[in-house]
Amino acid sequence: MKNKNEQPQDFGQVFKHSSPDMPCIERLEDAGAPKVLRAEHLDHDAQYFLRLNNLLPKSVMAKASVKSMRKAWSLATRAMGSRPKVENVTNVEIDGPNGPIALRIFTPEVTDQLLPAFAWCFGGGFIIGDLESSESVCRNVAVGSGCITVAINYRLAPEHNITASREDVLAAMLWLGEHGKEYGIDSTRLALGGDSAGGNLTAVVSQELHQRGDTSLKLQVLVYPATELAAKFPSYGENISGDYLLNAEAIELIETHLMPSMVAADPESPWISPRRCTDMSGLPPAMIITAGYDPIRDHGIDYSARLRQADVAVDLVHYAGLFHGFINLDNVIMGSRDAMARMCLALMNAFNNEPAQNRTTEVADAPRGGNIAGAVVGELATLSLTTLGVAAGWQELALDSMPRKVHRLLRRILAPSLITSSAIRNAGGKAMSNLTAVQTYGDVDLEVEMTEVALEY
Repeated sequence: MKNKNEQPQDFGQVFKHSSPDMPCIERLEDAGAPKVLRAEHLDHDAQYFLRLNNLLPKSVMAKASVKSMRKAWSLATRAMGSRPKVENVTNVEIDGPNGPIALRIFTPEVTDQLLPAFAWCFGGGFIIGDLESSESVCRNVAVGSGCITVAINYRLAPEHNITASREDVLAAMLWLGEHGKEYGIDSTRLALGGDSAGGNLTAVVSQELHQRGDTSLKLQVLVYPATELAAKFPSYGENISGDYLLNAEAIELIETHLMPSMVAADPESPWISPRRCTDMSGLPPAMIITAGYDPIRDHGIDYSARLRQADVAVDLVHYAGLFHGFINLDNVIMGSRDAMARMCLALMNAFNNEPAQNRTTEVADAPRGGNIAGAVVGELATLSLTTLGVAAGWQELALDSMPRKVHRLLRRILAPSLITSSAIRNAGGKAMSNLTAVQTYGDVDLEVEMTEVALEY
């Protein structure tokens, strides 16, 4: 692997560094940074979701073990993420660098033609996450884009060194290149994506594949990626004290459990911190999704500017009123649905060899207008829909956990209420959604219509 340990020294007007430990973004238009980094308020559905989520005492999180954290996140993503039907789901074990690697392959339809494939790396600070927490994104993207999706179950810390995760993802991508055809995959049309830690792995492995001369990767999708593990950005101090999914308590737990696996690793190496790569020219086009209320928000914005500096097209989509982790919550967060729909369109364009988009789009909850009474009704409706979404998600999870015969019986009995609940959440969510999207960087500034892709809810 090519060694690229040196930090970029000169980014002209795009960046300047106040110190090696605290990178500082210059929000200049030529870098394409969002004009509004953090909305004045969280999006309405995000506010109500967090209020419900924060009913759990903080002391529970502080005492959580790695095992309990993994279980809780797996259950939460299953409850809060939708699972649209796909034609086939296949579990596969492949040979990895240090034992088998589990893959889950989602095929959207039966066809004689080979389909492009999108591999997904789950997030979780390199210590939590599994195939179950990849289900919502993989199913929605398969349905919405028509491509095959592949969830990668890479090795986690603290049981394994942090380098194990990237070795596994690289091995999985190389396997798809060699054996994808056996599962209906066109190995010349691949894409790789992930959220948070998975975004880190996506950036790292995309760089490594490029260095190896691979040309099959048509797009890299980085959702609030962690691209820097040796230093912190201003967004850390701005958002660390909030009651979000990723906050001071969560980061302290992650760092505590991650520390042993970092002993033999160099956090300043691009193999660990991909933003430190000194030559990003020739990398695949990227779609980068960031959130305003995210302690690592600036990671993605910084990385998008570095890619653009190297003439790599970046479709940066910024959700100024959302928080880290929202992509897994499409049952309750409308911004999650919008983000996955945009991912689907970007993948379809990439697989069809359409010109890569180099733009910045800012998506946020518009202020509720009208009189006070109308605003109150809107707030109550959003609260009701969010609460319904959370309750319905856990109800579905409880049903899925029942023995098969009991599950089928309860499904029949509860079918009318389940269908009604789903219809109300879907129709009501669309009606109450107040998201607006504006392109703020690219060829021209223009209002962008909200994305519509055939995602099932």
